[in-house]
Amino acid sequence: MTAQQPTGHAQQPAATASLEVGAKDAALERRLDDELTAFNAEATGAGTPQPLSVRVTDEVGDLVGGLTAWVWGNCCAVDMLWVREDQRHAGWGSKLLRAAEEESARRGCTEVIVSSFTFQAPDFYRGHGYRETGRTEGIPGGHQDVHFHKELKAPVG
Repeated sequence: MTAQQPTGHAQQPAATASLEVGAKDAALERRLDDELTAFNAEATGAGTPQPLSVRVTDEVGDLVGGLTAWVWGNCCAVDMLWVREDQRHAGWGSKLLRAAEEESARRGCTEVIVSSFTFQAPDFYRGHGYRETGRTEGIPGGHQDVHFHKELKAPVG
């Protein structure tokens, strides 16, 4: 099987192009995100991903924990979930995750995906009904990135 070459694009690198390697490049990140989002939306018909966030603050307004994710078509992908160290094991992680699942289901999602390093919280996700779909080796310290998936139930009411 051979890959098809994109139509309308040059087959040879531009003779006057330059290649640069550097540190964080916010403008490059924005451009790549815009280009890939447009490509993905065209390829899938699922539109553009929409952000989702859940935040918990304490009585003085300090961050206790939070979750960031995106919703794309029928899928929610959790990017980050974090709870302040002195509040871990107080149920905030579960509340954040449930709130994100409920909101994503309200937005039409039927599934959620997330990954967690083996030194983070894979058992937390298993305990919330996520099933492991794969692992990526090569994380520093001999760890792995564990990938999870969960089917959502339709929202009630």
